[in-house]
Amino acid sequence: MTEFTERYINPFTDYGFKKLFGEEPNKDLLLDFLNELLKEEQGQITNLTFMKTEFLGTSEIDRKAIFDLYCENERGEKFIVELHKSKQNFFKDRTVYYSTFPIREQAKKADWDYELKAVYTIAILDFVFDGDKREPSKFRYDVKLTDIDTKKVFYDKLTFIYLEMPKFNKTVEELETRFDKWLFVMRNLNKLDRIPEKLKERIFDKLFETAEIARFTPDQVRSYEDSLKYYRDLKNSLDTARDEGKIEGKIEGKIEGRIEGKIEVAKNLLKSGISIDLIAKTTGLSEDQIANLQ
Repeated sequence: MTEFTERYINPFTDYGFKKLFGEEPNKDLLLDFLNELLKEEQGQITNLTFMKTEFLGTSEIDRKAIFDLYCENERGEKFIVELHKSKQNFFKDRTVYYSTFPIREQAKKADWDYELKAVYTIAILDFVFDGDKREPSKFRYDVKLTDIDTKKVFYDKLTFIYLEMPKFNKTVEELETRFDKWLFVMRNLNKLDRIPEKLKERIFDKLFETAEIARFTPDQVRSYEDSLKYYRDLKNSLDTARDEGKIEGKIEGKIEGRIEGKIEVAKNLLKSGISIDLIAKTTGLSEDQIANLQ
């Protein structure tokens, strides 16, 4: 069995996420998380049923949709819970598209009055939307169909919740609510070597026990290793691309700065009556570039 430096699994790996929240014996972990996430509008969810996570569209032009987790509560309301490790083009479009599958599957044959059960799409993000970077303290976004003028909810049965986890930076000492504790665990689980005193509750005891790698079978370890390798490779690729972008930006900035400086010098020399050919020799700009400054 491989020796890991971490004691607990990384919840942002596919295997780790589904181990904690997607297995029948651990359904109470997902139930507790959703109750904390949605308690203000949901009340208490008492039971969850896991549904199939793969859908085929109703027509040839529909693409297949595969959810990380898909479940239903005792009232027939649907919950899609997704983990996303990197930014994607049209990400918000994707979450809206995914929400249509639980909606369409509610269609009934024969007489149906179009009444729908609520659908919740919950996206746990290991990144921050570019448009949200100016709000470093806001990590939760609750989205519903609303009237633009009154800001009142027009339709309350379709909800999208985005959790930008990199923005959640509370320490153990700063945790105030049960929901805070859940986010702290998801953000820091693989960095911990023991259960913090503030998290010593029955539900978190079970979570830490489930997440302890030493308890895994050899097959489970291999599955987790594969998932962890994919996660690390993806993260390394993203970090490399980000760093290269910063370097390219600095180089471009310096080049642009130099050109702007040369243009400014050329303008001043032109005002002083210096000839274009002499200015070209002095600044390195072409005679055409200088002529266009006149």
